[in-house]
Amino acid sequence: MAQFHFNNDELEYVVDDYYDASDFEDDPFGDVESPRNNNFDSFDSDFEDDFPTSNSKTDTSALEARNGKDIQGIPWERLNFTRDKYRETRLKQYKNYENLSRSREDLLKECLEVEKGKTFYDFHFNTRLVKSTIVHFQLRNLLWATSKHDVYLMQNYSVMHWSSLLRRSKEVLNVAKPIVPTLDRPGLLAQSLNRVQISTMAVKENLLVAGGFHWGAHLQVFKSTWVDVYHSPSGSKRVVAANNDAQVRIFDAQNFACLNRFSFDWSVNNISVSPDGKLLAILGDSTECLLADAQSGKVTGNLKGHLDYSFASAWHPDGRIFATGNQDTYLALKFTSDGQFLAMAEPADFVHVFDTKSGYVKSQEIDLFGEIAGISFSPDTEALFVGVADRTYGSLLEFTRRHNNRYLDSIF
Repeated sequence: MAQFHFNNDELEYVVDDYYDASDFEDDPFGDVESPRNNNFDSFDSDFEDDFPTSNSKTDTSALEARNGKDIQGIPWERLNFTRDKYRETRLKQYKNYENLSRSREDLLKECLEVEKGKTFYDFHFNTRLVKSTIVHFQLRNLLWATSKHDVYLMQNYSVMHWSSLLRRSKEVLNVAKPIVPTLDRPGLLAQSLNRVQISTMAVKENLLVAGGFHWGAHLQVFKSTWVDVYHSPSGSKRVVAANNDAQVRIFDAQNFACLNRFSFDWSVNNISVSPDGKLLAILGDSTECLLADAQSGKVTGNLKGHLDYSFASAWHPDGRIFATGNQDTYLALKFTSDGQFLAMAEPADFVHVFDTKSGYVKSQEIDLFGEIAGISFSPDTEALFVGVADRTYGSLLEFTRRHNNRYLDSIF
């Protein structure tokens, strides 16, 4: 990611941008582009709202949505334009960052035709009591569901836990405060850190791992682009991390000793580990995707097809298929644990859910407004969570899997 330069005063911070309250009142159809230059320290003001922080004002239930309320609580009836009109303008004006050698129109002609309009997951609940935030517009791995009732997300400097059962949030980790290392080992940072900008996280196997940006005394930037937790073929728990130094590091999850370090020719933006723990899919500032042995780092395959840098990948649970996404369209990908659905999030406004058993030709399109901080299926596949980053309507959306049970449908 050499084309982007960071300093402590002008951190590229994505929060919102196209329809906060002032946009609605003044010039809602002004020029809109993906935001990249907001200051992290000024983000507190982004939470200011005309509404008090209470469930009745900030949340939307499935019943309220069926009765006509916007799922994000946007008061279209009080505005001088309709949702459809705003969507039409938004589609024309929103410009995501991309670096394509061919026009998007030409590329779309080569894409698989997809049948939209399906509903695999129904809207269930939206809360603005927790608000997703993003520190880098290309890194959207900031939301994890560990069950259908438990979700972890980034909100400013805090890792927040949201209970969809209790409808309550709790701060789990605050990285604005000093973080003091408890392990003293060669290769591990000895001094304390504070005000770390979390850019990626993973919550698995009773372990929360986060990586981010930190400026030391000499303003040197350390930027983590991806972290994940997995099991090696022997069953040992491992942490894999990628950074903008073109290296991939493997850690022992028990003592955090660095077991391996693999170097590549470009900055690594994303890593995904095959279900059996034997292969790494490695993507970054290249149009290629590398397959590498997870033990040795030896490249065993080189896959081509993308025309832009890549930032997302996901393995199908059967280990025979994996999906990749790059910055021109998809920045977050997740398969359900049963492999039936693949969710793909655009940088803003749309999440697409594909039925894998149809050959990926049947899809559901979730239409919303806001930069998407992350997506996550619950391990039991019953819930899909979407984090929306926006200064006024930032929120956490919950969708529940639809089952074709006519008896239950007749009851409810």
